[in-house]
Amino acid sequence: MRIAVIYGGTRSNGNTEALTKHAVEGLEVDSIYLNDFHIKSIEDRRHTEGGFSDVGDDYNAVLSRVIQNDIFIFATPIYWYSMSGKMKNFIDRWSQTMKEPQFKGFKESMSKKKAYVIAVGGDSPYIKGLPLIQQFNYIFEFFSLSFEGYIIGKANKPGEIYKDQKAFYEAEQLREILKLQ
Repeated sequence: MRIAVIYGGTRSNGNTEALTKHAVEGLEVDSIYLNDFHIKSIEDRRHTEGGFSDVGDDYNAVLSRVIQNDIFIFATPIYWYSMSGKMKNFIDRWSQTMKEPQFKGFKESMSKKKAYVIAVGGDSPYIKGLPLIQQFNYIFEFFSLSFEGYIIGKANKPGEIYKDQKAFYEAEQLREILKLQ
């Protein structure tokens, strides 16, 4: 099975990235850093004549790369009790994708895939990060995308994630599961 890691952080080598890299250490993954791409916010044209149009950004290329994989790991810092803006823009654009002829069958194809979430926050993330996990759960339910699990880590300042032994242990457990896929 092919694995894509979709990194939603805006800080290079941040806590979320460190924890996620620990989870996939030694595995072959397609690492996609959303911060390296220009993905515009969605302009909702679902109900307008003519529908969506090409907005001239990197979204279609990134999505094409992502959907070639069987397993997705969504890695995002917890920003204001939700996912990063980069991650949210990417997922919001899925509404557009469902209407685009070049991605015909997108929703159905997502139902054959599996997803994990890795999130790191500094303000009581084991409790305050749960709305983020619920948000991903609803997104995955909509697409019948199998939500396989999540890891929440606690860190704020750069490098603090290395103090969260629980999160690192869970990352190692995830790695063992992914090896069996």
